[in-house]
Amino acid sequence: MKGSDVVVGGLSKSFDSFRALNDVSLEIKKGEFFSLLGPSGCGKTTLLRIIAGFEQPDSGAVTFDGLDVLSVPPNRRQTNTVFQNYALFPHLSVFENVAFSLRLQHAPKDEVETKVGEYLKLVQLESHSSKKPGQLSGGQKQRVAIARALINEPSVLLLDEPLSALDAKLRHHMLIELDEIHDKIGITFIYVTHDQQEALSVSDRIAVMDQGNVLQVGTPHEIYESPATDFVARFIGDTNLFDATVIGVEKMDREPTEYMAELEIPELGRIKVTTVDEVRAGQTVSFTIRPEKIVITKDRPATNRGDINLFQGMVDEPVYSGFQTKFYVKVSDKTLIRVIKQHANYSDEGPSIRWKDSVFLSWTADDGYVVEVKN
Repeated sequence: MKGSDVVVGGLSKSFDSFRALNDVSLEIKKGEFFSLLGPSGCGKTTLLRIIAGFEQPDSGAVTFDGLDVLSVPPNRRQTNTVFQNYALFPHLSVFENVAFSLRLQHAPKDEVETKVGEYLKLVQLESHSSKKPGQLSGGQKQRVAIARALINEPSVLLLDEPLSALDAKLRHHMLIELDEIHDKIGITFIYVTHDQQEALSVSDRIAVMDQGNVLQVGTPHEIYESPATDFVARFIGDTNLFDATVIGVEKMDREPTEYMAELEIPELGRIKVTTVDEVRAGQTVSFTIRPEKIVITKDRPATNRGDINLFQGMVDEPVYSGFQTKFYVKVSDKTLIRVIKQHANYSDEGPSIRWKDSVFLSWTADDGYVVEVKN
């Protein structure tokens, strides 16, 4: 496996009175595609800059393969950084932009020719080698920046929101290309983004950050299906989140051990949810149900099972997106539940559920999730 293990231990950093990082610790595995995800100002870029050597922390440690690198200047660390604004030399050709660091090292001409050709091929820009950056599209410029960052064969590639300047379709295409490049070269990628879909699409693991803290580290599946906090539940995708009181708990005959909890939600009423946490009657918890896990029908569904949650409401707003419709369903005077229905089959008459329709919403106890136990 190529790349380096990167361990961040107890990093804290303040800028005057602003606390950018608060005792942050992470372990990033060799060859991993690891994303730092969070809103603007959460500390993810500061953390990346400390790993790169562009900032010094107030306290804490950063090691590559067990070696402390905080005293090592950026140009001597086994890292390279791809920036949001490309940072290309406008007067140099694509070839010379990629070759720049090799020229600084006085590499032999034949080595420069071979390696630049190899990395231009990797990013599919062989036919553009003589062009200047001003003659390239945004996606092509970003590929030049990636090739230039990789040509020194770093053990860690740092990517600071590298796709945010691109339009949506090109961003999606470049994301796939970036993932393919990672698969080919196999080094450690540390990727900063505020876009949840980007992080979910390409990451082996994700660290969700807010206000200088790491709230959860896990695989995309773990982050999405089992959020650790209310913030993570709201920030990753779309969800319906409620405070609830535990009314009763029953141990289930399952391995590993799970519990069936009955919750009282002021905005909804009583629901059932399975949980691996042993909650107690009287506790306050957060409950979440993702919109795509809710079944919406005009007819009352059969509820022979004892773990089905069923509510009736009225479609307050349907938002049609072609492949799906998002419904905002009013289940009480003050409560809207978001529901997503995929359009898997052809329909020449449009969606069967429309504005002001009376509908039923249902989901199983397994489809909801207890996010936080608050007392």
